[in-house]
Amino acid sequence: MPLTKTERAKITDGVHSIQLAQASLTDIKETTVPEVEEIQDCLDGADTSLRRALRQAAPKKKLS
Repeated sequence: MPLTKTERAKITDGVHSIQLAQASLTDIKETTVPEVEEIQDCLDGADTSLRRALRQAAPKKKLS
């Protein structure tokens, strides 16, 4: 089922938010933020899932 434009925009915003969070955690040491590696792994998983949702719900393009 295709996403509406609003749903696609919300998911895209989420992907951008995840990217910002990932960038903000770059070079943070485990001693500063406990379990920073686990947080990064979680963000990676969320990014992958949201991108997959965008791809799977994309309208199919017709080949000419």
